[in-house]
Parts: sequence; structure tokens; C-alpha cells
Amino acid sequence: MIGYTTVGANDLDKSAAFYDSVLAELGAKRTMEFDGFIVWGSGDPTGSPGFSITKPFDGNAASVGNGVMIALLAKDQDQVAAVYNKAIAKGGKCEGEPGFRGDPSMGFYAAYFRDLDGNKLNAFCMAPQG
Repeated sequence: MIGYTTVGANDLDKSAAFYDSVLAELGAKRTMEFDGFIVWGSGDPTGSPGFSITKPFDGNAASVGNGVMIALLAKDQDQVAAVYNKAIAKGGKCEGEPGFRGDPSMGFYAAYFRDLDGNKLNAFCMAPQG
């Protein structure tokens, strides 16, 4: 259902380097790039969801939407940790270390971070316990 998501970036080069590294942990690579708009994906860009960054079209500074978050699907807990650790190593800010959220028997395992512009993301997997 989701084609792609986009977050604003104030320094496209720095943000691109951040996401090249962080999204590589999920097997994603750049699939499209033009006019200050960069998309990453892990499959065919015509049929797989993507994640993108751009400088805002209106020319104003990129800002963070309160309550907005992008969730990145990981294959397992190790990949959740790898994405989170890479984000923090590349200058991201911790918003919640890897671990189960809610009732562990539901299996929602996630880690939360903010990118270089303050956009909130998480990496998660479903890993039911017990």
C-alpha cells in the first residue's frame, strides 16, 4: 500500500551519507536520484516501497512533524540492533534502545532513533516470545 515515504533534509549530502549507511543494514540502496530527491529501496522501485529524502520544495528549512515516525521493517532482532547502532554511530540520537515494547508475547521488538535533521524513525521486527 505504501509507495514511498519522504523526510525533509537540510543538508542533502550529509543526510544521504547517513541513510546510505543506515539503510544498507536493511539491504537497501539508492534506487533513484534527481533534483535534490534521493530514494532508497530493497527491490524494484516500480513495485517495492521506498524511503526518500529531499530539501523542502518551498525553500524553507526542513522541520520535524510532531507525532510523525517512519518504521523500517527488519528481519530479526539482530538487524534491528544493527540499524539502530549504525544510526547512532553516524550521528543519530537515541529515542529508545532495542528491546520489546508492550507485552513480550506480542513480539514487537523495536529501537527508535532520530536522524541528523531530527526525523524520528524506528527499526522493528515481530518476534513473538513464549
